[in-house]
Amino acid sequence: MLDPKLIREAPDLVRAAIARKHLKVDLDAALGADAAWRALLQEAEHLRSVQKSANAAMATLPKGSPEFLAKLSEMKAVSAQIKERDGALKAAEERCREAMLTLPNLPHESVPEGRTPEENVVFSTHGDVAGAGPFAVAHWDIPGFSRLFDFERGAKVTGAGFPFFIGDGARLVRALINFFLEEDVKSGYAEVSPPIFVNAASATATGQLPDKEGQMYETTPDRLYAVPTAEVPLTNFFRDEILDEASLPVMRCAYTPCFRREAGSYGKDVRGLNRLHQFDKVELLKWVHPSASYGELDRLRNDVEGLLRKLEIPYRVLLMCGGDLGFAQSKKYDLEVWAAGQKRWLEVSSCSNFEAFQARRAQIRFRPRESGKAELVHTLNGSGLAVPRVLAAILENNLEADGRVRIPAALVAHFGKSHLSFS
Repeated sequence: MLDPKLIREAPDLVRAAIARKHLKVDLDAALGADAAWRALLQEAEHLRSVQKSANAAMATLPKGSPEFLAKLSEMKAVSAQIKERDGALKAAEERCREAMLTLPNLPHESVPEGRTPEENVVFSTHGDVAGAGPFAVAHWDIPGFSRLFDFERGAKVTGAGFPFFIGDGARLVRALINFFLEEDVKSGYAEVSPPIFVNAASATATGQLPDKEGQMYETTPDRLYAVPTAEVPLTNFFRDEILDEASLPVMRCAYTPCFRREAGSYGKDVRGLNRLHQFDKVELLKWVHPSASYGELDRLRNDVEGLLRKLEIPYRVLLMCGGDLGFAQSKKYDLEVWAAGQKRWLEVSSCSNFEAFQARRAQIRFRPRESGKAELVHTLNGSGLAVPRVLAAILENNLEADGRVRIPAALVAHFGKSHLSFS
């Protein structure tokens, strides 16, 4: 959520910043709802002042006197008006909050201009793309692929995008998760095992609501949401709490299965492991001091890059343009791995700074030692990493002439052998 004071005092600045995201937003409606709420609040405060004055005057008058009874009558009339205004005030406040929740976060000044993914900026590229995967084919075309990754039976049991991972396929997924978590813990992130369902308040705090309702799986009648990412439960860990300044930055990592409806997805992007409705991911999250948040974003990105370097996967880093930034982020880097069989880049991580946008919704604050007045933290998160596309890149890039897949050296201890066989 944006700072209401900024919206009121600099609406043109906010309007111009939102325009850089190329989103359709009714800022005037939010300003109007805010003005209506504040006008009613002013009226209510005035009536309470009148009520307080009448009450004070009654205390000085003889009970039962004409003057006392006149003040009593006045106070009753004012009390009735206050009761009426309080109902209207509560409704106006809710309308104002709902309008404010529709406003996206503002992009950082370093975010490049652009409307489409093609206008994202290649920040850096790592590894030998040209020499990767001399025997590569698309992973779903590897002979025996369906023995370890059964999409057909998954579709029968649940639906498309819910595959079975079998035998060494399941073992390799588990190896990747363990590798990610152990490396993340070495980098200073404390491991957490969070709930995989969240309530609407949690989804609202992180910006999934009211923006991504169509992408989440919802239970009835409880109205709980299956997590689209561990970012949601992790961020809400400190909701409505005040942290000690000395504890910042707080760094956590968590593995969860993730669930996304991926409504509207189609074509080559959804084949095989490229896009699933249920997938495994390790998430990294930081609660940081506002003055340190962009330095922490660089460190977060470097931590994720370190995982890809150890897995020997060619990758690139994109700095997202305004139009591809997303609703809640102020700045975001996407990390993409090279899939030699498909001859294309696959996104495996987004590293984002939300500044105070999520923290204001969740009321996550810290208390500075000097002022003692609570301030909002900044929140950052990144995938460290999403399993399916990393797995796809390993299968394609490391496919050998005999049909086996070479396991990256850093992963052998977790997997238990040097090659994956489909026979």
